[in-house]
Amino acid sequence: MTIRFQTGLDRLLADPALRAPLAGRRVALLAHPASVTADLGHALDALAALPDLNLSAAFGPQHGLRGDKQDNMMESPDFRDPRHGIPVFSLYGEVRRPTAAMMDSFDVLLVDLQDLGCRIYTFITTLRYVLEAAAVYGKSVWVLDRPNPAGRPVEGLTLRTGWESFVGAGAMPMRHGLTLGELGHWFVATLNLDVDYRVIAMDGWQPEAAPGHGWPLGERAWINPSPNAPNLAMARTYAGTVMLEGTTLSEGRGTTRPLELFGAPDIDARAVLGEMQALAPDWLAGCVLRDCWFEPTFHKHAGQLCHGLHIHAEAPHYDHPAFRPWRLQSLSFKAIRRLYPDYPLWRDFAYEYEHDRLAIDLINGSPLLREWVDDPAATPADLEALTTADEAAWIEERRPFLLY
Repeated sequence: MTIRFQTGLDRLLADPALRAPLAGRRVALLAHPASVTADLGHALDALAALPDLNLSAAFGPQHGLRGDKQDNMMESPDFRDPRHGIPVFSLYGEVRRPTAAMMDSFDVLLVDLQDLGCRIYTFITTLRYVLEAAAVYGKSVWVLDRPNPAGRPVEGLTLRTGWESFVGAGAMPMRHGLTLGELGHWFVATLNLDVDYRVIAMDGWQPEAAPGHGWPLGERAWINPSPNAPNLAMARTYAGTVMLEGTTLSEGRGTTRPLELFGAPDIDARAVLGEMQALAPDWLAGCVLRDCWFEPTFHKHAGQLCHGLHIHAEAPHYDHPAFRPWRLQSLSFKAIRRLYPDYPLWRDFAYEYEHDRLAIDLINGSPLLREWVDDPAATPADLEALTTADEAAWIEERRPFLLY
C-alpha cells in the first residue's frame, strides 16, 4: 500500500533519522485525544514504545490529555500516567503557562495537537506559552504537524493590540489558514523568541484538494480534538459559530451537532434568515442554512425547545472558496438586532479567566464586531471594508511561514 499522507507524528515514528537528535535527551509530549497514529494508536503509547526515546513527562491542554472536560473553564488536574508511570501536567488547571518545575521535567517538548484553524481555539495559545517558556528555560520545542481542517482561507477581523488573551494568542484574523507548525514559526518571528524550534512536517498534505480542502478525507478518521468538535463540518463552521459563546444564543452544545447550529426559544429563525438574505445575500454563499428545532440537554437553554438555523457546510452544498462562516454568523447577529432591537444578545459572564471584558469582544479581539452589530446605521459594507483590509494584510504577513 502506497502511503500518500503522513502526519508529523507518523514520520517521526517511521524514521529513526528524524529521531536521532533526541538521543540521550528527556522528551515530553503535549497531546490530546486526537493525537493519534495512522492506525489510531495514541501518540503517548506509540512514542513510549520506541526503544530509542526517553519519554519523561506529558502535558495536556484545555479539555485534558484525555479530553474529559466538556465545557470551557473546567480545569484538568495533574496526574501520573498509570501505564507509563510518567507525570502528566495540566496546562489548563492551576496554571496555563508551564511552571519552572514542569519545564525541568524535559529537554525537548514534542507538540502533537490537532488544531481547527481558528484563532480562538486555545491550543495555539498554549503553543505560544510553551514557546515563550522554552526560550526562558533553554528547552527545545518540536511541533509534529497536522492538517488545518479549515484549509487555507483567511477570514475575520485581526485581533487589536491590547486584546490578547487565552482565546487571542496574537494579531491574526479569526480564520488564520495556517497549520500549528507554521503558526509556531510565526510566533517565534513576531515575538522575537530565541528558542530551538523545529517542525516535523507532514508528507502529502494538500490543503487545496477537494473534497477535504484541508482534511485528508478518505485517508484519516476524524477524532474529536475537543469534546464539541465532532466532525469536519464543525471545523469549517467554527470560525463563525464560536462567536455564539459570547452570546445568549445556543451554539448547539447539548445536541449532537454542536457549533454547527444556533438558536433560542424566543427567536423566529425563519425571520432571521429572511433578514440575513435581505441584508447581505452573498455572505451566505457556500453552504445551505436550514431552519430547525432543537432542545439542548445541557448548557444554554437546556430542556427548552429552540428555533434555529443549521449551517450545512458539507457535500453537496459546500463550496470551500465561497464559504465565509465569520461573516455569516456576524450577519445573523445583525439580523437579530434589527428584528429584536432590545434582545439581550451579548452574554455577560466570566470567559476564559477574563472578568472585565465582554466575551464577544475577547472572542473577536476587539469591540469592533459588537459595535457594528449594535449600530443601527452600520451596514454590511462597513464591516466588509474593515475586514477585507485585515484579511489582505494577513495573507501577506503569513506568506513567509507557509510550509506546504
